[in-house]
Amino acid sequence: MDISVITVSWNVKERLFACIDSVLKGTIGLTAELFVVDNASSDASAEMVAEQFPQVYLIRNEENRGFATANNQALKQAKGEYLLLLNPDMHLEQNTLPIMVQWMAEHSDVGVTSCKLVTEAGETMREVRRFPTLWSQIIILCKLSSLFPKTLAHYHYAELDLDKEHDVDQVRGSFFMIRRACLEQIGLFDEKFFLWFEEVDFCKRAKNAGWRVVYTPIAQAVDYKGQSFKQVSRLKKRKWYLNSLFHYFRKHGLS
Repeated sequence: MDISVITVSWNVKERLFACIDSVLKGTIGLTAELFVVDNASSDASAEMVAEQFPQVYLIRNEENRGFATANNQALKQAKGEYLLLLNPDMHLEQNTLPIMVQWMAEHSDVGVTSCKLVTEAGETMREVRRFPTLWSQIIILCKLSSLFPKTLAHYHYAELDLDKEHDVDQVRGSFFMIRRACLEQIGLFDEKFFLWFEEVDFCKRAKNAGWRVVYTPIAQAVDYKGQSFKQVSRLKKRKWYLNSLFHYFRKHGLS
């Protein structure tokens, strides 16, 4: 099987429908499977998937198990040579998946990749990062970048031309393509991360094992970014972020 697409969803039924539809239209010519892991949505998302997309493998959780655990549930069943973690608020162009599968086949040393992400208006999103440092996270937590915009330039790879291909530290988890050989070598996502930093940790482990993490603009997808997050209180988001950040630094050390 060429590719397994895994989408973890929570209360974004309309966006999820559009996402699944774009994936199914974009797998022509590929052998593919699609998993949806529903994290206890209350908006009938799971029922919609079951009724409208019977070909999709649906996993229903009775509670919100977070991003890492939910993805692992599907990764344990997935059979694809490439494994794409795709947020439900993403929309793929019809040629995105065939291009990315072919590109990965031609770059056997790449363990993780992402394509160009654009807004609904077509503007390129700068969603590549260096690995977090204590300083970069203090800036983010204290919102210093709103007063001093250049303080996060290094962390955000501000010097990179995103119309060109680059080796990077980490790519955004909303479109996160993994080579099966990389997953088999370094293992599943660390389930101690409920949300945030799980993909950063995965990229860190992949690079430590000798795999490349690459951003390529050869294909693109539309990112409607943060539709689930809009439903979560600021306090809860801050708690999830800090818990994951502390676990990341405990695991990989401060830098």
